[in-house]
Amino acid sequence: MIITFTGAQSTGKSTLLDKCTYDGRFNYYSFVPEITRKLKKKYNLTINENGDEYTQLFCINSHLENYLSHKNSKVVLDRCALDALVYTTYQYHTGKVNEWVMDYATNLFESLKDKYDIIFYTEPDIDLVDDGERSSSNEFRDTIVKLFEEAIDHYNLKVVRLKGTVEERMVTIYKTLDKINYGK
Repeated sequence: MIITFTGAQSTGKSTLLDKCTYDGRFNYYSFVPEITRKLKKKYNLTINENGDEYTQLFCINSHLENYLSHKNSKVVLDRCALDALVYTTYQYHTGKVNEWVMDYATNLFESLKDKYDIIFYTEPDIDLVDDGERSSSNEFRDTIVKLFEEAIDHYNLKVVRLKGTVEERMVTIYKTLDKINYGK
């Protein structure tokens, strides 16, 4: 089973993943951390509004690697190919990646979108926080949120929307897992 958390920056994914890591309901799951910061550091890449073709290609390929490495196991992914599609779309619209990179992100997403058992989408109802790495631009985040919503609608994705407090979001996660585990 592949569970993934997706959404714009600073929408609570890391907080929820930290809670899940220590929750007994996830004892048999592996957790795969977010890849962008690791890639940024390893290859001195630019991210967020300043990302480029190299950034997007590394991110896109990392999502493919995450799927192939964990397709036969119970895993929770911090981000997925939907994130790669959305951020590549932003970079494409701002002239930072070529059409072939956009096509690659689209094709990979289309091949993986049905491979995820649960896609938890974190709603942007949390204040934007500057952590020194992710963008603190409200305009950028609003654009990314719009692109997520467009992709979710365009592909008719069955995402589980997480909103409200951390506790409310965790209740939604638990209810979703219960439905999957008990066939309800």
